[in-house]
Amino acid sequence: MAKECCCERKKKRSEKEFKSLMNRLKRIEGQVRGVENMLENDAYCPDILIQVSAINSALNSFNKELLASHMKSCVVDDIRSGKDEVVDELVVTLQKIMK
Repeated sequence: MAKECCCERKKKRSEKEFKSLMNRLKRIEGQVRGVENMLENDAYCPDILIQVSAINSALNSFNKELLASHMKSCVVDDIRSGKDEVVDELVVTLQKIMK
């Protein structure tokens, strides 16, 4: 297996990671379409809100999986290579996603 790399702001993901992330996104996409249908069919507001909450949870799970992968590969590799600035980048990223 080729070494995963975050050089030049790209990363070659393993097939397993790629499939897992894509599957999560496809499910989220389906959930969003479901909410669109609910809105078009005049669904009751609390029912829509519950579905939107489920979408938010699914997006958070996607972020957790992606963040864990990033930390275990890109961040660790960069620190081992002496690129300590990756920690600052991670801090900024976490600040942005934790608003």
